[in-house]
Amino acid sequence: MPRRPLDVLRDIFGYDAFRGRQAEIIDHVVAGGDCLVVMPTGGGKSLCYQVPALCRAGVGIVVSPLIALMQDQVEALRQLGVRAAALNSALDAGAARAVERALRNGDLDLLYVAPERLMTERFLDLLDEAPIALFAIDEAHCVSQWGHDFRPEYLQLDVLHRRFPQVPRIGLTATADGPTRRDIATRLGLEEAPLFMAGFDRPNIRYTVVPKIEPRAGLKRFLDGRRGQAGVIYCMSRAKVETMAEWCVAQGFNALPYHAGLDRDLRARNHDRFLKDEGVIMVATIAFGMGIDKPDVRFVVHLDLPKTIEAYYQETGRAGRDGLPSEALLFYGIEDVARLRQLMAGSEAAEAFKRVERSKLEALLGFCETARCRRQVLLSYFGETDTRPCGNCDTCLHPVETRDGTVEAQKALSAVYRTGERFGAVHVIDVLTGNETEKVRQFGHHTIKTFGIGKDQPKDFWRGVLRQLAALGFIEVDLERHGALVLTDECRPVLRGEQRVELRIDPPKVTAARGEKRRRSTPDRPAEGTAAGTLFGALRALRLELAREQGVPPYVIFHDTTLIELAERRPLDHLSFAQVPGVGQAKLERYADRFIEVIENFDG
Repeated sequence: MPRRPLDVLRDIFGYDAFRGRQAEIIDHVVAGGDCLVVMPTGGGKSLCYQVPALCRAGVGIVVSPLIALMQDQVEALRQLGVRAAALNSALDAGAARAVERALRNGDLDLLYVAPERLMTERFLDLLDEAPIALFAIDEAHCVSQWGHDFRPEYLQLDVLHRRFPQVPRIGLTATADGPTRRDIATRLGLEEAPLFMAGFDRPNIRYTVVPKIEPRAGLKRFLDGRRGQAGVIYCMSRAKVETMAEWCVAQGFNALPYHAGLDRDLRARNHDRFLKDEGVIMVATIAFGMGIDKPDVRFVVHLDLPKTIEAYYQETGRAGRDGLPSEALLFYGIEDVARLRQLMAGSEAAEAFKRVERSKLEALLGFCETARCRRQVLLSYFGETDTRPCGNCDTCLHPVETRDGTVEAQKALSAVYRTGERFGAVHVIDVLTGNETEKVRQFGHHTIKTFGIGKDQPKDFWRGVLRQLAALGFIEVDLERHGALVLTDECRPVLRGEQRVELRIDPPKVTAARGEKRRRSTPDRPAEGTAAGTLFGALRALRLELAREQGVPPYVIFHDTTLIELAERRPLDHLSFAQVPGVGQAKLERYADRFIEVIENFDG
């Protein structure tokens, strides 16, 4: 007799109720329907195919683009007592044959496979011999040319519907705007299938954007308040990754580099340490991250601007998958605007594609420069316009004022013009503030009309003005001429006084300080020094010990959210232990006695 979804959720995963639209999606797939699911990271996407695969006859085939992600999810499922395996290039021939044999014999509940392996004729023939419960296409945005992670091998996946027309297919992604969603549906043959959108809000993530002024000092302040926490720091270049990883280590942080140019074995070791050790910071390019299943990443920092607002949303979404308070910090400067615009201008892509990419960049710049609630701006980009200020972003916690900045804009533009459009921001600001440097005297710029016309404001003020003028498209930064500022045609109406310029007033330096009151009700870790906090620490120590014994990441034993509940409820028998969210039957039998022993011996 087929199992009911709620029974599977309770007995295997240890939860009493589905969240959001999970039940609706799962019932649809269990009944044999296709669908496309857009759900934020941490929203429970995996359950939308894992539960139906365990309810339907046969094996669930999960298409996943990354070996590391497959291994993480397979290990987590095995801890739950689910018969799961992965088939990818990391397996030797003998191990691969064993997985294929298990598939043929019906000994698997879920099989994770890379798209290039799935599309081989040999593997498709193998699937002909096995009963299939469903096809789940994870990270479905990889099929779209408009997506930020386009992968050509995903384009072949439409063959699944033609070859296995009776098998339901579910496409899943955390990040997709309107054009990307439509493209996914078309390319996967899901045009007639229902679209389930579960919303894009990640209320536990606090968004903060700060000007890129002394970024190392700002990063140090931020990290000092978060010692012992796991996080990711994104940099645009490989060289910067290595430099910043070394700098973090020199500051006393447990940091590792990750980029595609590193030796493959070193990359794998660093990835493994990030997952299995507590409190590791990964300094990385965007080569790191898609499908990272580590739930207790407490912060994501961008030292450089991502290419699009989707990329920003996807990358910041790697924080706080467990629902606990987490932070996203972005350092943003005029050089970022210049670099990304130059990359797009030099791209050999079709003009239609470049036009879409430019609009996505402009949306991200608007997010950075907004005086509104950042979460409202982010959600409105994805089509969610009926939202209130969140109370958990920098512009809500430290409201930003805007004012008529036309005069300041005219002063800055005039300084760029009168210095010959040959100099970078530092020199232009020296001219504006009347700083008679050797370089200013060398070029005679202490004698021009604009020298000192902005001396009533500090240098940081003018950095903010120039950054906003670049974001608004009134000036460009010529990176080939060492960052020289150049006027655009769009600035002419401003200089003539025909166009008003609204500028935001950058608030004082605030780098996502800890301890500020949150207006959102998200669970939090017990405070250190309290009885619950001390017990939570003891439970984490046991979890780490068990994880190291098995060579698995600690979170596949129990998430922090489960440990928090254990520290607060203090169950002393199997019956009460089983009531804790995240404790299914397999984990109850495997771990309850060890954790109950710690709770019994706790004196607090």
